[in-house]
Amino acid sequence: MLVAVDHVQLAAPPGSEDALRAYYVGVLGMTEIPKPPVLAARGGCWFEAGYVQLHVGMEQDFRAAKKAHPGLRVTRIEEYAARLESLGAPVTWDDNLPGHLRFYSQDPVGNRLEFLQPR
Repeated sequence: MLVAVDHVQLAAPPGSEDALRAYYVGVLGMTEIPKPPVLAARGGCWFEAGYVQLHVGMEQDFRAAKKAHPGLRVTRIEEYAARLESLGAPVTWDDNLPGHLRFYSQDPVGNRLEFLQPR
């Protein structure tokens, strides 16, 4: 029986960990969490904020997810979008989901991320 989503896995090209840390920690405000040693040897990084965990693994033939994406619920969405923009991250608002404010952004390797807040 399913009870929760434990984490979402994204992919990135090998060697992009520093750029990912700068974005997920510096821009989104997440915290990097240590990977178990056997998994750390593969590269990549794990991040969390509250109950949300994003794992970013290295993929040799990486192609950014342009459609697939995690949907991340936020509070004070206008302030959060302004923060991302002020730190150089793209913000594209979308009003096509009834009952929600939402925007999309991209991490430094091109993965799509959705940020939403119920009205």
